Amino acid sequence: MSVAKIAGRYAKSLIDLAKEQGKLETVVGDINAFKEATGNKDLYMMLKSPIINTTKKRSILKEIFGGSFDEMTMAFINIVLTKGREEALPEICNEFVNQYRSMKNITSATVTSAAALTDETLGKIKSKIQTEMSQGGGEVQIETKVDPSLIGGFVIEIGDKLYDASVATRLKKLRKEFTGSVN
Repeated sequence: MSVAKIAGRYAKSLIDLAKEQGKLETVVGDINAFKEATGNKDLYMMLKSPIINTTKKRSILKEIFGGSFDEMTMAFINIVLTKGREEALPEICNEFVNQYRSMKNITSATVTSAAALTDETLGKIKSKIQTEMSQGGGEVQIETKVDPSLIGGFVIEIGDKLYDASVATRLKKLRKEFTGSVN
């Protein structure tokens, strides 16, 4: 079975159970924290390693997250470990967050700009995205990044869509037009 299918099934099970128990928001916080922690290369590699046995992985995860995560989240992680699917935990977390966002009608966007954007500008971008992309007036969550190589303007990524209004891209297009017309 593919990792995507496994991740989808486990994520859906956790969402259903968390909703049933009234702990969805708590579990979402735990899963987001776990997802962020798997950004650590050592933790990620430990989860993926076939050399480190399940008992050792369980004790490491319990030591790291045991005191801060809800009992349900820890029980879920233990089930995943017991089933031998720990290598899929990062993907399960990603799928859980995706399913949660879909369920709550949350649109995620990444805005990359040459310089930090003002709150007013971010508000306008968020409003435009909400009008254009969110069905039924859902929430929009924006992550901002700064990339000076853009020179000016910004790039917005929403799912698989990209809106590039950067000066660097405009210059590349102009350069291509000029070199194309010379030949």
